[in-house]
Amino acid sequence: QVQLVESGGGLVQAGGSLRLSCAASGRTSSNYAMAWFRQAPGKGREFVASISSSGVKDSIEDKFTISRDNAKNTMYLQMNGLKPDDTAVYYCARRAVSGAVAFNRSPYEYAYWGQGTQVTVSS
Repeated sequence: QVQLVESGGGLVQAGGSLRLSCAASGRTSSNYAMAWFRQAPGKGREFVASISSSGVKDSIEDKFTISRDNAKNTMYLQMNGLKPDDTAVYYCARRAVSGAVAFNRSPYEYAYWGQGTQVTVSS
């Protein structure tokens, strides 16, 4: 079974940076598109960034840079210039269909999810 575990969240001041990690266990995820979503209290799950098995990337803002290390079966999200509005629980996700491209922003297209890591940006 595929398990995804996020880490790297925490408290950061406005304008600061964080790097989130998502470690996958079980079967390798190298052939699957992966993504980061976030959810603030009282709001729906929002797409942040995605990356395909071949490294094609998509994101809602330039300050979010997604990457993956297939040898480590790990995905990363570098976040720079953070704002209080970026405060949310950040989740990593993996698609169930192999070989899919990165350009899919719907949470329904991702079958596996981590437990989330809290990111809090103070003003």
